[in-house]
Amino acid sequence: MPGAVKVFGSPTSSEVARVLACLFEKDVEFQLIRVDSFRGPRRMPQYLKLQPHGEALTFEDANVTLVESRKILRHVADKYKMQGNPDLIGTGALERSSIEQWLQTEAQSFDMPSADLVYSLGFLPLTTPTAAPLDASRASNARQQRQEAMMMMSPAHAEKVEEMRQLYEKSGRELGKVLDIYDQRLEEAEYLAGDKFTLADLSHMPNADRLAADPRSLRLIRSRRNVSRWWDDISARESWLYVKSLQRPPSASEPLF
Repeated sequence: MPGAVKVFGSPTSSEVARVLACLFEKDVEFQLIRVDSFRGPRRMPQYLKLQPHGEALTFEDANVTLVESRKILRHVADKYKMQGNPDLIGTGALERSSIEQWLQTEAQSFDMPSADLVYSLGFLPLTTPTAAPLDASRASNARQQRQEAMMMMSPAHAEKVEEMRQLYEKSGRELGKVLDIYDQRLEEAEYLAGDKFTLADLSHMPNADRLAADPRSLRLIRSRRNVSRWWDDISARESWLYVKSLQRPPSASEPLF
């Protein structure tokens, strides 16, 4: 039914961006109702009935309402399997099993450290070393520069920066281990679940895009040849370029929804 699909949320949200990319891949007609989190508590009443706690995403498809992005991906790819990209969910039990395995890996092992890394970078100075390991000399210089910078901060600010630095280093280590596994996998296949672009790859796109946007985290991608090749491929897809075009903040003159 044309116009039956509605997405409530901000395209800048990873959860929403993931769903929009899937809808574009499947050529599904939909209505995007912007409920932008950066606009504060002002939310449309009908949205609050769907999401009383104001979460980032609500998806409606006729009488189906979903709020978790990966469940929405599965719903869209399965219900609309006869249109758009036919490969997103796989065509047989073996393909679907592989896609599910990598979807779960993204949700359980990639999502949190990548989100934590991006979050921590928002608090750290641009001179923060890249997430790649440093040699002893560079590590010593980095410590000295950090100590000098901390001495110029207020105690509260210095405490927050130190907390974010520890989060940055911890998430960088965790994410590096995950991407090492990805790099090995992508040595064997063009995409994570095989030789076709699927939901397994699509689900990574929002957080990977944020990693790629900062040179301090981009190094995690570029230092792994196969991961770098994979990211260059999937980030250039027309569906993702459409999502990126929607991610600009609405102007003051635009309606909230």
